[in-house]
Amino acid sequence: MSDQMQLDLSPSLPDRKPAGDLSLSDNELLGEFHDDKLREECGVFGLLGHSDAAALTALGLHALQHRGQEAAGIVAYDGEHFHSERRLGLVGDHFSSAKVIDRLKGEMAIGHVRYSTTGETILRNVQPLFADLWGGGFAVAHNGNLTNAITLRNELVRDGAIFQSTSDTETILQLVARSRKPRVMERFVDALGQIQGAYALVALTNKKLIGARDPLGIRPLVLGQFQGAPVLASETVAFDIIGAEFVREVDPGEVVICTREDGKIKVESMHPFPPQNVRPCVFEYIYFARPDSVVGGKSVYNVRKRLGQELARESAVEADVVIPVPDSGVPAAIGYAAESGIPFELGIIRNHYVGRTFIEPTQHIRQLGVKLKHNANRAIVNGKRIVLVDDSVVRGTTSIKIVKMMYEAGAKEVHMRIASPPITHPDFYGIDTPERDQLLASNYDLEGMRAYIGVDSLAFISVDGLYRAMGFTHRDQEHPQLTDHCFTGDYPTPLIDLDGEQRTRQLSLLAEIA
Repeated sequence: MSDQMQLDLSPSLPDRKPAGDLSLSDNELLGEFHDDKLREECGVFGLLGHSDAAALTALGLHALQHRGQEAAGIVAYDGEHFHSERRLGLVGDHFSSAKVIDRLKGEMAIGHVRYSTTGETILRNVQPLFADLWGGGFAVAHNGNLTNAITLRNELVRDGAIFQSTSDTETILQLVARSRKPRVMERFVDALGQIQGAYALVALTNKKLIGARDPLGIRPLVLGQFQGAPVLASETVAFDIIGAEFVREVDPGEVVICTREDGKIKVESMHPFPPQNVRPCVFEYIYFARPDSVVGGKSVYNVRKRLGQELARESAVEADVVIPVPDSGVPAAIGYAAESGIPFELGIIRNHYVGRTFIEPTQHIRQLGVKLKHNANRAIVNGKRIVLVDDSVVRGTTSIKIVKMMYEAGAKEVHMRIASPPITHPDFYGIDTPERDQLLASNYDLEGMRAYIGVDSLAFISVDGLYRAMGFTHRDQEHPQLTDHCFTGDYPTPLIDLDGEQRTRQLSLLAEIA
């Protein structure tokens, strides 16, 4: 890129230039490949005992599309054969035609929408994964991330296993296949006992629909019923779209077994592992779950509003208008406005018709940056002191562009308020986060971040404020109630693969020194 073609992303005021670039490439700064948001994990859905199982699964995946837009897949079983359809792209692009649904015959099906947190975006990594095992077929779909998948994979490969994908989910399939236990459920539980990390699983056998949730409850999973058919899903919104009834959350560490035999369906439960202190992922409430979902008995929308209210109490500022960064910042901004008494306005309008893979054919188009997705509502912004509310800041690059847009639209002052604490640590449980050296809050103090983004003031909700919004009085330092490692560095499970990688690097360095 020539000097003449480089885009100045800092606000026009001379004392509001970014303090640094965190070694980001020009493409990253321009937003060509990066949205500067935490990437969604995955979504799972399963149903047993309905003639429209595949069609209902496709609808459920539509409701979970926000959890992954890279790929989608469905596996169905008709009593004799398993049928699989896996595609790159959105659910509606591939599973809306009768021709595709007709190929997915049977009264039981599971489905998956994917954003890759491990493994490449290629068709062989698209879930559900399926294998013919001793005793019948087995399909599995996984939301989350295993922190010992690489370690287990290396052991399995040394023992002769042949992997067809680079997804950590196949590790589960291989463990089930290699278990010496006599029955499929025993083999499945045997596999679960060997994995570490976060998971919400749905699996399909010749007779069973199975759901499982990690012992800490990091990833969500709910149980419902539709016209007598048991349904499993990542979020309650998947029940809403098909008219299913919410029954309950799947407990952390629980395995739910739905069996069809002799024309009857029974739902059983087992808790094969010792109970642990439950720690659901706080980002389900901050960002990932749809606002109309209920997670852990809490309305996601109401939690996000309370985050905004706490933020207003902790970091009040004199301003004329509260403006959300759409769409994820809207509920928190509503809460901030209600608590502060400052009017709420839509000062940024989002273009909902620009996809993640928007073609940007020229450098000039790339220079437009964030305006492809967002545009300032000048009538609201011009001449105003604004409070700009967002749900999180990751690299800070999008924040820079949004703030620049506000100043260009005539804002007198821009005060940024973030409805989560500073993200200082990467995630290893199914959220695609940058390495630590690419996280803004890991590189700068609050004043440094303010200068980097280019705002008049910057404030994040405190960790205790976050917990208050979640209904707790404070964070229990001995036994934290939530998985919050991105803010605290307190990882709830051993990071076996990461520790092993660090040990390997240390040994290599010692060998070089020697």
